Amino acid sequence: MKPKKQERSGCDDLFRMRLEQILDQRHALYRVSGKIDWAAVEERFGALYSEEGRPGIPIRLMVGLHYLKHAFNESDETVVECWVENPYWQHFCGEEYFRHEMPINPSQMTRFRERIGEEGCEFMLGLTVVAGINTKTVSRASVAIVNVDTTVQDKAIAFPTDARLYHKARGALVRLAKQMGIDLRQSYERVSKRALMMNGRYGHARQMRRAKREQKRLRTFLGRVIRDIERKMVSQPTQAGQEQPRLKRLLEIAKRIHAQQRHDKGKVYSVHAPEVECIAKGKAHKPYEFGVKVGVVSTSKESFVVGMQSLPGNPYDGHTLKASLQQVQKLTGIAPKEAYVDRGYRGHGLAEPVKVWIAGAKRGVTVAIRKKLKRRNAVEPVIGHMKNDGRLGRNFLKGIAGDAMNALLCGAGHNLRKILRRLALLCARFGVSLNQLLASKIPSLQLGD
Repeated sequence: MKPKKQERSGCDDLFRMRLEQILDQRHALYRVSGKIDWAAVEERFGALYSEEGRPGIPIRLMVGLHYLKHAFNESDETVVECWVENPYWQHFCGEEYFRHEMPINPSQMTRFRERIGEEGCEFMLGLTVVAGINTKTVSRASVAIVNVDTTVQDKAIAFPTDARLYHKARGALVRLAKQMGIDLRQSYERVSKRALMMNGRYGHARQMRRAKREQKRLRTFLGRVIRDIERKMVSQPTQAGQEQPRLKRLLEIAKRIHAQQRHDKGKVYSVHAPEVECIAKGKAHKPYEFGVKVGVVSTSKESFVVGMQSLPGNPYDGHTLKASLQQVQKLTGIAPKEAYVDRGYRGHGLAEPVKVWIAGAKRGVTVAIRKKLKRRNAVEPVIGHMKNDGRLGRNFLKGIAGDAMNALLCGAGHNLRKILRRLALLCARFGVSLNQLLASKIPSLQLGD
């Protein structure tokens, strides 16, 4: 059933005070709550609920929790816990009175993301762009001149080694077979654990021949479990027929891990996240990153994120430029006129009306263009802030859809932090100016006395 709207009651509560009466209305989070178009959120996401059944959770509460989660780098669990303690967060999410209990179970965050999907997260990013224009954090003219770059959104997986992958795949198959009632000949739990431990010890001691011997044992254990399960699936009826697709999918992943060689393409680097890709960006401190490539578009002047999308398949950077600029026009309604990129975008193939300037260009470069080419480097700290202050550095959401949603919400969180900082600085400057004015009129009186 569609969620009930958080309507304001016409009368006051005798024993409670409204949040707007006890909060500082100059606070940045209080002010930004009035700059987001919550009516558009209700209209867009309200259509995703059925007309019958139990009333859903208020949409503004769910959207506000996601904004706060990515703006302040919280998890699904901690953002709900902090919400109970912070009255400004409650007001931002549309509460009228202070609440002392948790608003939702943290698992509802996952269900809401599954409901709205990638398009809904993109809509939430677009709302932050509109709020940035309304608060003058970014100007409409700045959207026409953008910096474009790509980075890697790391997945929450351990560093992949062949020995660990063999051990993890075997353990996952044994657990699922036990749940389905398949009686295996042997689980190899004890000997596999010891082989993995000895593989690490021999590798650390540079005894590579012995390490490879233990790795070969782990691969043998995985192969035996795979063949045993395949025989039992045919001969032994399972107690849980609905688990059959899960087991078949896990068997496919295990077979790929068992068969893949060192220099193969399209390898599996994680049992629970087989979509993870190995991406080399030429970094000295991190030659290989395991996740998905993400395209970032920010304004050249304010470094405000106006485009963000995941790029599965590790495509060439130049081939992603057109899609990134089209997303900017979709979110803002303004077509970029100038795009500044690094040398990885050579051969992009874009024609007019967008003028693409590649770093290191010499022909036709004026003084103004040279300054903007230098300003292109400002996209790097934008990515760094989203990785360190946001949640772009490690993605915990599941699957390819989780990669796309996390990237979009990280861009929304970055924009929200920019808006909050601007509103806080404006309030501080106003206080200083008022204090100086009062001091000039009445020397003995200052603001706060």
